[in-house]
Parts: sequence; C-alpha cells; structure tokens
Amino acid sequence: MIPGLPPARLHHVGILVPDLMEALRFYRDTLGLSGGEPHEAATHDIRAALLDLGESHLELFAPLTADGPIARALAKRGAGMHHVCYEVDDITAALAGCRDAGVQLIDERPRPGLHAGWQVAFLHPRSCGGVLTELVEIGAPRPGGER
Repeated sequence: MIPGLPPARLHHVGILVPDLMEALRFYRDTLGLSGGEPHEAATHDIRAALLDLGESHLELFAPLTADGPIARALAKRGAGMHHVCYEVDDITAALAGCRDAGVQLIDERPRPGLHAGWQVAFLHPRSCGGVLTELVEIGAPRPGGER
C-alpha cells in the first residue's frame, strides 16, 4: 500500500464540456444537482463549477480561451469525463508514496488548485489504468463552509 493512500474519499469526477452554462442547466435543472456557482481561473484557462453529489462532487469545466490547453483537450478528445480526483490528508506524503511505488507523476510537487486552499497534483494515466487521476488536499473550507 502507498503511504498517504488510500484516499480519504472520491472527491470529484471532472467533466470537460464545451459550454459550462449549458452543462449546468442539464445537471442542475434536469438531474436536480445543487451547487455549481461558476468561477474562472485564468491561470488554469478554465471556467468551472463544482456540483454537489452526496459526499462527492462533479466538477464541470470549460475552456476560457479558444487556444489554451483545455480548448486543445476538448478539440482532441471531445467532451466527457476528463479525470477522477481523490481527496488525501497529506498530498506531499501521497505524492512521495506514489513516486516510490513507481507511479508516473505529472506534478512532482503539489500546486494550487482551482479553489482557494486546495493543493492538487496529477498522476499520469499510464500509471492509473488509462485514467487521468488528480489528488487533492483540502486546506481551507470550500464555498459554503464545507471541507
């Protein structure tokens, strides 16, 4: 077992969409999910919304620009599931454990996530059964006061 893992919980599934507002209408109005206040993260080239789904979330995100990395991913792979994110208590320890176990890291060190207080790191799909995997450590309450 990798130190720092297994993750505390499934935090969210990231879904790449071409139009965030259209996707929010579907997930909120049709499926009845709550939350999902859109916010922009220019440094990540993303406009995103986090919807509540029990103890976990759906993260809908769309590109902010037509030529950034998220727009290129959308053009190459199309809309759909992008990544799975697991919450960990200590992201630095989790990354060290993954590295020691031979997992290919995209991020060698944690970096600020889309939401205040979040530290994130991605693991390469080649090491995760073809699934882009994100680890997140929640260091501050999310909007609404949740951790």
